[in-house]
Amino acid sequence: MELTTSRHLLEPDDGLAAWLAAHGQPAWRAKAIRRWLFAGRALSFADMTDLPAAVRAELEADFTIWTTSIAMHHRADDGTEKLLLELADGHRIECVLLRDGDRRTVCISSQVGCAMGCVFCASGIDGVVRNLTTGEIVEQLLRLARLLPAHERLSHIVVMGMGEPLANLDRLLPALALAQHPDGLGISQRRITISTVGLPPAMDRLTAENPGYHLAVSLHAADDALRTRLVPVNKAIGVEAVMAAADRYWEASGRRLTFEYVLLGEVNDSPEHARRLARLIGGRAALLNVIPYNPVAGMPWKEPTNDARERFIGVLESAGINVQVRRRKGSRINAACGQLRRLAAQSTTDRPPASQSPVAQTKEPNSSTAASTTPRMPPSHTAQ
Repeated sequence: MELTTSRHLLEPDDGLAAWLAAHGQPAWRAKAIRRWLFAGRALSFADMTDLPAAVRAELEADFTIWTTSIAMHHRADDGTEKLLLELADGHRIECVLLRDGDRRTVCISSQVGCAMGCVFCASGIDGVVRNLTTGEIVEQLLRLARLLPAHERLSHIVVMGMGEPLANLDRLLPALALAQHPDGLGISQRRITISTVGLPPAMDRLTAENPGYHLAVSLHAADDALRTRLVPVNKAIGVEAVMAAADRYWEASGRRLTFEYVLLGEVNDSPEHARRLARLIGGRAALLNVIPYNPVAGMPWKEPTNDARERFIGVLESAGINVQVRRRKGSRINAACGQLRRLAAQSTTDRPPASQSPVAQTKEPNSSTAASTTPRMPPSHTAQ
């Protein structure tokens, strides 16, 4: 995709109000344009048919709605849809739409890549490239909303895609504020979950500034030695500091905490690991989300056996821990964060095949429906 010098209409500092004034247009047109974008799911300014044609042409010349193109669009039999988006600078990110009953949940990315280094996650294999802008985060929401029929709307947001959300709060929080706004997507803050590997200073900032979100902390181990092996950034933090910051967030928000635990065969899945985890979490108003690992070609980790998983969960439940085992959704279309981007890079040197080349910004993508099993990443950042 070519870089553009026009202003991105989804950025907070888009200058739309000043532009309208300079062009002799009433201020209320800004709200009308937003309504077209968020409620009307307009693909282009040409779709905004209640605006004068001359105004639409001038907007087209000075602003851009889409800075991404859809490089790949995959659908799974369970209704999950995944987009691989190419950004204006050529980098790629992923976002997912999950259907579960009446819920329409989207999982979005906050960074290109990830610096946290979780050893089992595809997102961070090549490290972090850059933060996403507010507009790029909002654009994922609008891209996914356009996958729904007109009578459906997005109901939940989970910031569990590529990147560490709390490392990009300056851009993430304005995007989520727009998602909540009545003139935006109108999604209740209580239906928005932010995931984190556990960065205490950023957790404390969220506690002080806006503790209304649901917070999910990725643990994966209950002791520093094992957690540092699996989550290298833990070496400079420590489990105790992460849990203390989580407690402070709970005290400010009153929202039940969620702790996430990817279960790796013969690594962190023994009864003793479960006992340590029960001691760590015990006494908190919390949900433990256990996520059995899905093997991935080229990575050394393996799925826990059914017996190991049941023993692990049994120990936790006996200790009074509220446990949920994450159901797999979209595994046949590589719906876990970073996986589709990684496979595309491996097979095409980070360029899509000709049959799935990025489409023009004003066109819908070619899509495919998953029909065969492909290498899978654990759905450690994919919510129900």
